[in-house]
Amino acid sequence: QVQLVESGGGLVQAGGSLRLACAASGFTFSSYATGWFRQSPGKERDFLARINWIGGRTYYADSVKGRFTISRDNAKNTAFLQMNSLKPEDTAVYYCAQGDHDSDYRVASYRYWGQGTQVTVSS
Repeated sequence: QVQLVESGGGLVQAGGSLRLACAASGFTFSSYATGWFRQSPGKERDFLARINWIGGRTYYADSVKGRFTISRDNAKNTAFLQMNSLKPEDTAVYYCAQGDHDSDYRVASYRYWGQGTQVTVSS
């Protein structure tokens, strides 16, 4: 079955960096877009970034543009989210999701989700 497993979260000081990974299995990873989202307690799940199936086109939320970078390695069935200059307000559970050609910033446009990885940024 389709599985997405995030890793790489943890505790980091403000200004630091983390690299999240999303390992995919159970489907042809290279045929689908991948999105990253995050969710804080009591808040909606927010879009962060999307990368198309071949990795040549990316799209970012304004809140992370210039600080976060999405990428993918189709040979390893893995997507990444490099996060730099982290701020306390970046604290959240981070999720990756499988999308298709029409997937965009909307949660509903993604079909499968990982279980999430916690990122905590201390001030």
